[in-house]
Amino acid sequence: MNLIKNDILSLRAVEPDDIDALFEVENNLELWKYSNRSQPYSKDLLQNYISNAHKGVFETRQVKFTVANLNNQPVGFIDLFDFEPLHRRAGVGIILKKEYIGKGYGRTAIKLVGSHAKEYLNIHSLFANIEADNKKSIRAFESCGYRQVGLKKAWNFYQDQFHDEYLYQKIYSL
Repeated sequence: MNLIKNDILSLRAVEPDDIDALFEVENNLELWKYSNRSQPYSKDLLQNYISNAHKGVFETRQVKFTVANLNNQPVGFIDLFDFEPLHRRAGVGIILKKEYIGKGYGRTAIKLVGSHAKEYLNIHSLFANIEADNKKSIRAFESCGYRQVGLKKAWNFYQDQFHDEYLYQKIYSL
């Protein structure tokens, strides 16, 4: 049963059957610049991650959800990371399969994970680090109530040059 869902998609635990989709998105070279990656993940490493997903967010300080369509097929993944229960904050990262970008899945997943984090993890603040040139991601987070609160100048190096990165944040009222 999917507890985190609406009429467009659901967020569910990452299952062993999701390995091919996870392998595809995590090893998409075009997206590495956004995730500070420089080498691929093996299927073995990803399977190990899935096998250890039973450890709770309070132990691992992170949780990954499969973003699934109405047919329960993975369209991407969304993470809560750097979870700090004392300060009631966490980071949000999202990655979608190429064919699902620009169709509203990102916005919907960001809203759902925010509702879940607020209700079940007592989150007060969520943040996202977004490359300045990642306009689709910026639009998705802004449409979900995130606001730019910082600029990290020349923060990431790829394609033989430095690139800026924005810090976005959403604060939930008490």
